[in-house]
Amino acid sequence: MAKTKETTAEEKLRALYDLQIIDRRIDEIRSLRGELPLEVRDLEDDIAGMQTRFDKMGREIKELEAEIKGKKAGIKEAQEKISKYQEQQNNVRNNREFDAIAKEIEFQELEIVLANKKIKEFDAKITHKKELIGSVEERLNERKSHLEFKQSELDGILAETSKEEAALDAKSQELAKQIEERLYVAYRRIRTKVSNGLAVVSIERGASAGSYFMIPPQRQMEIAQRKKIVTDEHSGRILVDPELARQEEEKMALVLASLIQG
Repeated sequence: MAKTKETTAEEKLRALYDLQIIDRRIDEIRSLRGELPLEVRDLEDDIAGMQTRFDKMGREIKELEAEIKGKKAGIKEAQEKISKYQEQQNNVRNNREFDAIAKEIEFQELEIVLANKKIKEFDAKITHKKELIGSVEERLNERKSHLEFKQSELDGILAETSKEEAALDAKSQELAKQIEERLYVAYRRIRTKVSNGLAVVSIERGASAGSYFMIPPQRQMEIAQRKKIVTDEHSGRILVDPELARQEEEKMALVLASLIQG
């Protein structure tokens, strides 16, 4: 049975750096979108909330209008009763009957007064709600217009980058499978901890890229020998020598170009 060739430290470093180049480009694409996806979601939530409020006030106005219609019907009915009672008063036989009918007329007149008072209250509420609904509708239209602009902006970015991002994601997964699980887990963990997402960096001017902490010459020589995985004691990032970084950048530039071209 053939013995599986063991991956050298240098091969591991190159694989990690290649993966970092691909993931770095994915990060760049996603940074183009910035806060747009979140802004779009927030606007959609605002619009949904406003639309619910708008619809609710519309229903409340219809309910108030129905109440007014009912009160007006009640007034008409009361007026008809008053007319009927007044006719009856002309044909009463005694004061007792007259007073009884007078009380009925008085009751119906009171019902009309109360109904008119309610109608005025309902009319005032409708006027107030219509003012509110106008304000909400104006803000709702503004939000919808803003959402349309933001969505168009996001769609434009997605249209330009979605194909490339999908190809890069696939390449990232392909490269990840070539790295032993322990190293890949460490790589992902470092990426989440550093602000720029770079887990593998080269030495620049005696320090790890983006850092001002100098690396001792002996340590730099150890990194240049590529015999083992070395991490930066300050940031925890994996370090590679500048020459290896240059070689992999040139190699992966061609890979990136081919991915973009499709």
